[in-house]
Amino acid sequence: MAKKLFGNLSQVKSRVLQTQTTLEDLSEQKVDYDFRAHPLYQELQYMRETVKKFGIADPLYRNYQGIAGAKINYATKELINYGSYNYLGLNGDPRTIQAVTDVLAQEGTTVSASRIVAGQRAIHQNLENKIAELYQSENAIAFVSGHATNVSVISCLTHDKSLILYDQLAHNSIIQGVKLSVAKAIGFRHNDIDHLSQLLQLNAHKYEQIFVVVEGLYSMDGDIPNLPEIIKLKKEYGAVLMVDEAHGLGVLGKTGKGIFEHYNLSPKEVDIWMGTLSKTLCSCGGYIAANNVIIDILRHYAPGLVYSVGLSPANTVAAISSLELMLAEPDRVSRLHYNSEYLLNQLKNQSLDTGDSIGRAIIPVIVGSSRNAVALSNKLFDDCNINAMPIMYPAVEERKARLRFFISSEHTKDQLDYTIQCLKQNIIQ
Repeated sequence: MAKKLFGNLSQVKSRVLQTQTTLEDLSEQKVDYDFRAHPLYQELQYMRETVKKFGIADPLYRNYQGIAGAKINYATKELINYGSYNYLGLNGDPRTIQAVTDVLAQEGTTVSASRIVAGQRAIHQNLENKIAELYQSENAIAFVSGHATNVSVISCLTHDKSLILYDQLAHNSIIQGVKLSVAKAIGFRHNDIDHLSQLLQLNAHKYEQIFVVVEGLYSMDGDIPNLPEIIKLKKEYGAVLMVDEAHGLGVLGKTGKGIFEHYNLSPKEVDIWMGTLSKTLCSCGGYIAANNVIIDILRHYAPGLVYSVGLSPANTVAAISSLELMLAEPDRVSRLHYNSEYLLNQLKNQSLDTGDSIGRAIIPVIVGSSRNAVALSNKLFDDCNINAMPIMYPAVEERKARLRFFISSEHTKDQLDYTIQCLKQNIIQ
């Protein structure tokens, strides 16, 4: 897989250390550890050399300007933007900007403390009440980071008599939470209900707690789990079910409430709803909606909450405003669905590989190698003024390297048609 582009780690080590102090020399000199010898740095340097050899510019960490929406600016270029998850076009909404401006004057730029001590504000409770209402749950809690939410919650709510069953293509934050937990953990094949059922049948009786984690909308493939069947298994085996709705909120369901609305389910069928404030809600942070007992545990023991500064006033109010606007203006969701379905169907008509995307905001175009993905991304950027980011190994399998298109309700049909035309002209078969 990745060897086609990057070689194996022994080759990486050999290439990089040709121009650097060798590990043996470092040992003999008894100097401080040189991070140029770190395996990850060696891998990174070799990747850069390989990309440079093929004359491909590095597309990562560019300095963009302006509000991230259907368009974005880079230097003197105005780009059609598919790199940002501003799904409902709420980023920069004047009503939210005014609300943020007002709270900055009242509360300042930071709460300057962890919420468990002096960082709690009434606006935090306001946000959490609205999240709890959305999921019809008893309570909710907001974290300062979406990634830290999963890491903290999974490791906090499981213990040495737990078994965690998680989708193998789950987000890094879920994987890191699993790694930090003392629980036994087994990954099941992506969206494979039969495999999950087999693992439950084989293992459920051995553990005090079974903790199942899935995503509502998978960010690399744009596909969704069979949540009704997972809920049936949860009930059969008495499992705890956690669903990560980082990308599902604002995207799935007629009014954007998420995967439970998509399937016409009661949100009460799921024990723990997780989400982020950084996508549809145009802020920064994460949240959990659950029963009072779970939230009470998290308020006092989740490291990412207890040992982190509270969510800033600006981010809190931005999330509140965006959630209110999402619910008040469902036509934004309708436009997002139309744009996503239109682009997906047109890409399929051009025989492009879009994987298992269901046409809800996230659409990959799989090109078969990291080299092809970077080259195509740069070609679109340089020649077509289109910003579509490459997703490469190890984020995905090498043979499934891709461009990922985040669709917004604010993209126009002309922009989508132009994008399809440019892809058709520049795709590397």
